[in-house]
Amino acid sequence: MIDRSVPRRVLPAPEPRGVATHPAALPVRPRTGRLLVLATVFVCAACGLVYELELLALGSYLIGDSVTQASVVLSVMVFAMGVGSLLAKRLCRRPAFGFAVIEAGLALLGGLSAMALYASFAWLGESRPALVAFSFAIGVLIGAEIPLLMVLIQRIRRQDAGGAVADLFAADYVGALVGGLAFPFLLLPVLGQLTGAMLTGTVNAVVGSGLVLWLFRRDLSRRSRWLLIAANVTVLAVLACATVLADDFERVARRAVYGAEVRVAQQTGVQELVLTGPATGSPRSLDLFLDGRLRVSGYDEYRYHEALVHPAMTGPHTRVLVLGGGDGLAAREVLRYRDVASVTIVELDPGVVRLARTDPMLSALNGRAYEDPRLEVVTQDAFRWLRGPAARDRYDVIVSDLPDPGITPSTKLYSQEFYGLAARALRPGGRLAVHAGPLATRPRTYWTVEATLRAAGLRTAPYSAGGRLSGFAAGPDRSLGTTDAPPQDWGLVLAGRDQVPELRVDRDTPWPRSLSTQSLRDAARDAERTRVAGLPPSTLPHPRYS
Repeated sequence: MIDRSVPRRVLPAPEPRGVATHPAALPVRPRTGRLLVLATVFVCAACGLVYELELLALGSYLIGDSVTQASVVLSVMVFAMGVGSLLAKRLCRRPAFGFAVIEAGLALLGGLSAMALYASFAWLGESRPALVAFSFAIGVLIGAEIPLLMVLIQRIRRQDAGGAVADLFAADYVGALVGGLAFPFLLLPVLGQLTGAMLTGTVNAVVGSGLVLWLFRRDLSRRSRWLLIAANVTVLAVLACATVLADDFERVARRAVYGAEVRVAQQTGVQELVLTGPATGSPRSLDLFLDGRLRVSGYDEYRYHEALVHPAMTGPHTRVLVLGGGDGLAAREVLRYRDVASVTIVELDPGVVRLARTDPMLSALNGRAYEDPRLEVVTQDAFRWLRGPAARDRYDVIVSDLPDPGITPSTKLYSQEFYGLAARALRPGGRLAVHAGPLATRPRTYWTVEATLRAAGLRTAPYSAGGRLSGFAAGPDRSLGTTDAPPQDWGLVLAGRDQVPELRVDRDTPWPRSLSTQSLRDAARDAERTRVAGLPPSTLPHPRYS
């Protein structure tokens, strides 16, 4: 029988060997000191998660394939945190000094990480090594924080190990929540990636050094105190200079990536828009980049848009729906048909639509399509819009002018579920035209799109359009291309609800510059030779594009 007459007391944690165990001489009461340490844990956790999200966002933006970049950053950082926890054992003899040094290093590395990654991409053309290196270094420093904070909080007031760990992790997790929400809703839209990271580093340095230099100042020798002051002043000065020069750095780096004629560069709530080329003259010199990927080249865009739109218009086309295509170039081809009664563009990013309306060169390239009264614009995600009641008004033609299927945010717009919704929005005998990525360089992706269309109950006619200029990535990999590479192609699929649509150009097709019935049949025959048989469709729970 257990004797319950005397309450059992939980024993305090054993004294770590080699660690000073006498209570710290604090300028405040122990309770206040403990709250200050937990508040520091909160702030440091928020800063650490911001660094992590910054690496994830910038890695996905600069390299592409956000799933891969997230896996790399998270796995490397978690492993590095374990390494940092082990290395922190060597600092436990001087926990206050060690914690301050770690926070100064973390503030410097985390604050400059975004600028370093962007510089690596702009001038070296490759940012993967820098991404892995910063993930590892920041992870090591973050991993060393908790062991040292555990020693510091125990020096304020001894308590059982379980209670101390619970308090530290509670503050850590709540801080991570605040940092995780602050990054997408405050730092990124208001300050941008570079300035947001440097502001986070500044807060990190001030809070980390402030805790040690004030609360634990009696644990420091005179030499250690001045070393910490000098180190943190240097870190803050470097971050301040980098913040002042951030705009100039962005301009120079952007010119290194896009060339000297960067005319428009803006970050919308969806993506980065960059427009290059002269402000006057021929619109053929215009290039439009979305998140660093070439979306429109004035020299060859007509080949793509004519091949995408006109084969789908050989039949009834009173009502036309364009999914994506906020640049207005697909709508330009549709609006050339005088018997088109209405065109609806569903575009996610209002910034693209605004630029296509107001920029003189881009609006000249799209034939001022947005001034046509037949055109209506809906700013919404295409998948969500197709699920809504507005899509129940059936369309004769749907043009899917969307980014490459290999880009992770676009994969749901190339899924069997998405094409099922598009088929539901078609009238009997309606046609769906789909951009399916380059056929010559990524045939597996192209034929996966075709297999997905068939799985959604549509009849398909695969083909491609040639004459695509190379030199900059348009697909999921943002590595800089080579200008001496041969011209590539656009892979396209025309699909119908009831029967396989015929690839042809009618005699009354208005002003085709690069298209004929014979060229479409030749393209279909060449495409069929590359068919990859037996591919499964891509679905929402199991995307097949990479």
